[in-house]
Amino acid sequence: MLQTVIRFIVSAIVLLVVGYFVPGFSVAGFWGALISAVVIALLGYIVELILGKDISPRSRGFVGFIVAAVVIYVSQFIVPTIHATIVGSLIAAFVIGLVDAFVPTELR
Repeated sequence: MLQTVIRFIVSAIVLLVVGYFVPGFSVAGFWGALISAVVIALLGYIVELILGKDISPRSRGFVGFIVAAVVIYVSQFIVPTIHATIVGSLIAAFVIGLVDAFVPTELR
């Protein structure tokens, strides 16, 4: 349980940093980023349930990257504290993927 909480806190911090640097993507405040991290994780989980585990960004390359960008873009319609354009979602998915490669938010 504690690992899950830490994972979402790290994800929220990553979203805040990405929102600061990436044009077309923004998150309002830490609590907004934390809620966004949970929603993005839930949407990603639902997509993996529907399309299979091979669709995740770590295992499918370009297709996973596009799915991550779509999940980020769709999350703005659920969480009012996140704003993302299509290009902003693509850049954010790329940057989050890079950060996740060096600072993983889950145990592998």
